[in-house]
Amino acid sequence: MNNNIGLYIHIPFCAKKCNYCNFYSIPAGVNTYDEYLDILERAIYEWADRLSDRCIDTVYFGGGTPSLLGTKRLLKILNSVTQSFRLVNNSEITAEINPFSQDELDFRDLKKAGFNRFSIGMQSIIPEELRILGRLHKDEDVKKTIENISNAGIDNYSLDVMQGIPLQTPESLRKTLEFCVNSGASHISTYMLKIEKGTPFYKNAEKLVFPDDDTTADYYDLTCEFLKLYSFRHYEISNFCKDDKISRHNMKYWELEDYLGIGPSAHSLIDGKRFYYPADFDSFSKGEILFESEGKTPEEFVMLSLRTDRGLSFQKFKELFNTPLPQHLITEAEKLKKLNLLNISKDCILLTEKGYLLSNIIISQLISKGI
Repeated sequence: MNNNIGLYIHIPFCAKKCNYCNFYSIPAGVNTYDEYLDILERAIYEWADRLSDRCIDTVYFGGGTPSLLGTKRLLKILNSVTQSFRLVNNSEITAEINPFSQDELDFRDLKKAGFNRFSIGMQSIIPEELRILGRLHKDEDVKKTIENISNAGIDNYSLDVMQGIPLQTPESLRKTLEFCVNSGASHISTYMLKIEKGTPFYKNAEKLVFPDDDTTADYYDLTCEFLKLYSFRHYEISNFCKDDKISRHNMKYWELEDYLGIGPSAHSLIDGKRFYYPADFDSFSKGEILFESEGKTPEEFVMLSLRTDRGLSFQKFKELFNTPLPQHLITEAEKLKKLNLLNISKDCILLTEKGYLLSNIIISQLISKGI
């Protein structure tokens, strides 16, 4: 593992809360934007002083809805990052885009400043499914966003796809996936809809018809098979890419590399410590940080490694923890191999796509006797 860190910048503003979302967000407001930028920039400079011996190789603007800030504000934040931290050459710089607010952005100017990757919150290309999800954008907004990004000379963009939406069918999911492939997207992130407490979906669950677990699992299988036909690499449980255009920033999470999160509700892993800002604007403005736990534990390494197609490496485990992977874990893995849930080689343990669907159960069984 290298000594570079990833930087996550949280933009908490949303024009409207989606029906399925329980992430921390605050209502959009122009005056609040500039107030937040002042607080955010102060935090960026403070952290740069604390981590002056570290370089940044990925920057990720997430939310919330970063695109609501518009071009000038995004450039202002990025300038604060580049003026304070040391960025390595060819750093990956990503911004999440809601197609509803893409008109606020000049992608050519963003590219000139260093943005080289965009993650588009599409979820579906089916109008009725977008309406049920509470998304503000239309299918035409997605197409326009992709057109504007491409016209700016940027070919590294991701599309989000949700599985298990009320009224979704195999045919409608296939239509969304066909759009993704035909759009030229180099990366696709797929998520199974979860009904979280406190969301409109949770409050109105009895009024909606959600696919059952088996149907949603079938949608996952459909997605995997469909994207495989078009040579997408299934490099993480929920993520697919072409031409090795993985999300370098997100790989830091899965490979237990250090990353710093700045903004309310943002989490960090630095030098083996996990900590986070409370999900509260005022707490963030005061610089309050809470300690979460020790990081980079053997259990974390097993859990996160098995999410990726690189798998659980025996050699990396030994290098990190100065001990071989426990034999009882390998014995449990051999039982699961017979069920076609994982594969074992002389180098690593890899989940199968069938295993991906049951990853939480599999990981719990593997580490049930401790590590």
